[in-house]
Order: sequence, then structure tokens, then C-alpha cells
Amino acid sequence: MIYQYKTKGTCSRMITLDVDDNGTINSVEFLGGCPGNTMGVCTLAKGRKAGEIADLCRGIPCRDKGTSCPDQLARFIDSLELG
Repeated sequence: MIYQYKTKGTCSRMITLDVDDNGTINSVEFLGGCPGNTMGVCTLAKGRKAGEIADLCRGIPCRDKGTSCPDQLARFIDSLELG
């Protein structure tokens, strides 16, 4: 299933997440953000359980923003209750 999430407080504007029925991430795509960082997160998330990625990314800060692209991904996953 494909989900979209409008990010808040980051340079990225949107996250698209494709998750299978078992909660495994097929793909993650960020619209905007730092290309190397977001590409790294997407590559590391692919094939892993959504809940595991949320646990790893939750609370990661970016400068003084109080959130980050990985943290927004965790919040997105948490909102979908895929963990």
C-alpha cells in the first residue's frame, strides 16, 4: 500500500511510503530535503519492517529544528500504526 505524508519543520516537503501487507517497506521517497541524506535513509529502510525503521529514526534532530527528515519518517510510520 502506498501512503503520502506532508512533512512539517524540514526541508523535505513530502514522504511517499510503500509498505506491503506484512509491514515491510518496499520503498521510501522524499520530495525535497538533502539528497544524500534522504537517499541514504530510503536505501537503508528498503526491505526492513516499518516499526524497526521508526524506532531507529525517531527523535533524530536536524540542527535546531526539533525534527529531521528521518524523524518525520518515524512520525509518519507511527501515524499509520505500522509498527
